[in-house]
Amino acid sequence: MDLSFARAALLGCFHTVGPGRPPRSPLGLFRTFIVMRMKGIRSLREMTRLLDVDTRLRKLCLIKEDEKGYPRSVLSRFIRKVGEDNLTRIIEEKVVKLLKRNDAKDVDAVLDASFIKAWSTRHPLDNQKGLSDGDARVGRAGRTFGLGYKLNLVIDSQTMLPLTCAFASANQNEKKHSVNMLEKTKLILKQSVARLRSVIADSQYSDGKLRSAVNAAVIPYPANQKRGVRDILRVDKKFRTYGPEDQKREYHKRPHIEAVYSFLKTQYSLAINKVRGARNVASYALYSLLCLVLNREAAENLRRIDKAVSPTYFNT
Repeated sequence: MDLSFARAALLGCFHTVGPGRPPRSPLGLFRTFIVMRMKGIRSLREMTRLLDVDTRLRKLCLIKEDEKGYPRSVLSRFIRKVGEDNLTRIIEEKVVKLLKRNDAKDVDAVLDASFIKAWSTRHPLDNQKGLSDGDARVGRAGRTFGLGYKLNLVIDSQTMLPLTCAFASANQNEKKHSVNMLEKTKLILKQSVARLRSVIADSQYSDGKLRSAVNAAVIPYPANQKRGVRDILRVDKKFRTYGPEDQKREYHKRPHIEAVYSFLKTQYSLAINKVRGARNVASYALYSLLCLVLNREAAENLRRIDKAVSPTYFNT
């Protein structure tokens, strides 16, 4: 893969002329964080130690033979300097390129959110927020509650390619970000000359604003909505679907996003969180998303499209 597409965005975060010490290679630092997420390296301390002894990692991270590895301070500053916005633009640029390459026309978008555990305990004076991580909040974590954050994601149901995302504390409802995410999705699809055909989500996203924002919304109505109305999509507690056959077929694409979250957590280190603060956690989550996108690009470059959603094929 060629990662030079990110060079301009990365160089814009550092001074390149004038007084002061020149920065270490921004592209090398960028590759360092990709390697961290791909290899499941848990902390900056562990990464700096490996960069001092592992010649293969040094080469991947563009460290010359006579250079020292990147210290923790340089890696920490890089995260702050690049930030969420630049990382998001880098990912979106790559997503648009892949959509154009695949000649995408009609896209069925799937929405869902996943919990990320905070690296903190609860505050003894306020049980709803973190002690060492003041941005973390208590919210739904599957069938229980936990302290952390939520990654809200929109993917293409056919390619499992992430289209856009939103990061929030765990106590924020998914519907709060859904409409804005769909608008961003439409802009990305417009750049790739594609259109949003339908939106697929679970009953948590059943909201009038979301349904009116798209032409076709395949979202089950919960039991407290449209009581007594037949011929609408519903899902019971055992995940059995009822309603029109065409909507039931479309709704069965929703598990694709569960597979994407599984890849992100088990193969791209999304489940490993050793940083504090919403901005830092969001940056690491975006690197996991970038790894997923680059996995697909690598598969297409090798003409092994069957490995586009096979992380273990490349993560060796």
